[in-house]
Amino acid sequence: MPKINFDTRKPDKFKSKLHLRLKGFLHKKNLAWLVFFIGFIAAGVFLFSFVKSNKQLIGIKTLSALNKFSSLLPITKDEQKELSVLNTLVDSFTQKDGKTKTFLVLLQNNMELRPGGGFLGQYAIIKIKDGEVLSSYFEDANLLDQRITAKIPTPYPFDRMMQLKNWKFRDSNFSPDFPVNVDKAKYFYRLSGRGSSDFDGVIAVNSQVLNDILKLTGPITVPGSGVELNSDNAFLKLEEIVEKQYIMNPSIDTQNRKAVMKQLLPMIIDKLFTLGNISKITELAHQEFQSKNVMVNFNDANLQALCASVAWTGEINQTWDGDYLMMVDANMGALKTDYYMKREINYDIDLTTEKPTVNLEILYKNTAPYGDWRTSDYHTYMRLYLPKGAALLERTMVNNISAGEDFGKTWIGFMGHVLINGQTDAKIKYELPADFPRDNYKLLIQKQSGVSDIPVKVHVKTKDGDFSQEQVMNSDLNFEVKENTN
Repeated sequence: MPKINFDTRKPDKFKSKLHLRLKGFLHKKNLAWLVFFIGFIAAGVFLFSFVKSNKQLIGIKTLSALNKFSSLLPITKDEQKELSVLNTLVDSFTQKDGKTKTFLVLLQNNMELRPGGGFLGQYAIIKIKDGEVLSSYFEDANLLDQRITAKIPTPYPFDRMMQLKNWKFRDSNFSPDFPVNVDKAKYFYRLSGRGSSDFDGVIAVNSQVLNDILKLTGPITVPGSGVELNSDNAFLKLEEIVEKQYIMNPSIDTQNRKAVMKQLLPMIIDKLFTLGNISKITELAHQEFQSKNVMVNFNDANLQALCASVAWTGEINQTWDGDYLMMVDANMGALKTDYYMKREINYDIDLTTEKPTVNLEILYKNTAPYGDWRTSDYHTYMRLYLPKGAALLERTMVNNISAGEDFGKTWIGFMGHVLINGQTDAKIKYELPADFPRDNYKLLIQKQSGVSDIPVKVHVKTKDGDFSQEQVMNSDLNFEVKENTN
């Protein structure tokens, strides 16, 4: 019997030796930094990439979007391809063609998790021309929504769990597929009367990026408050500044409660510039793409295809031809409890039965010590995206409320609840179609934007034996059972 290894395409640690490639040379006085930023996040700004006006290009030695096999069967990343994609993007945004390009930036707070990353609390409109930022406009999503008079029914879970009847911009990212959310955000933007939604691109940025940036820059003091933000407390401190006093005192005008965000923008940019370490900034940018804390969508079909080829577009994979799982949570408690939520996944599949049978266990832990103005028991609407034709058999600690097909997958929706300082062990058993391929078994687990550090245990039972792997999910995970011919 051939020896069979159960392997995982696990990402290598990002290598810090990033190289800088120069095109041409200009005198120092002509070198001007171009800020091509991914967006002002719910609490700050994340720089995706920036280049000099002499088209100084950043080459990234990067991880594989599909990760790696074992040392026995390596699948290495085509680093030249990713470098080519990045260079194409840089050329696109720095070319002096006299054209103004406009971008919509969705600023998502993943302390309140939504299927597309985090609650869409704020947005920005950025205009650039000839490699320069012409203007930037930031606004609270609630202000945009106040201008929407159309009565659009919300997706069922909003009505059922939050008694929310009208669907608007702030709740537009209800799909785990970013292109779908882009179309919905543009739709509500048009309904608001703000103007044309024919953006050259749409970019989503999760608030986790702020903490990650502050690991590089060091602490920043919020103007006028004396509050210091650092990589450990940025989430919580900004929530207190822009939320707490308004919740505690309803008489305070809330129209400009997030104005502090605008003040932080130039401070963070200055900090990053004075840091002077392009390699570290680029490494950070790459990590944010890998974790789906940043997702992009371009009108230019060629740019969009290039970004999709390196998994920067936040799409549900519809070309994968093996086993599949995507677990998608939506915080229906309206508070920021996701800051305290921990998850673990145990995936057990038996390929020896008439129909392959999966026992999926999802352990939720609410580590909040007590409830307050931003923390409560956790209430989630969870969807499982599974191979087409999958059928639910049993469930424990979740209520089955919906099911359907989308993106070439079968999905099942549940309601789940986790008490403060408690845990819920959700168990779901389902079967795959009888004709599901069992030879050369492989599994793709796609990661939801906005969650991280999820321990994953996978166990596969085949006619040739049992195989197990354990990984921590910070990007999409791929597993495969392969014969060892040595």
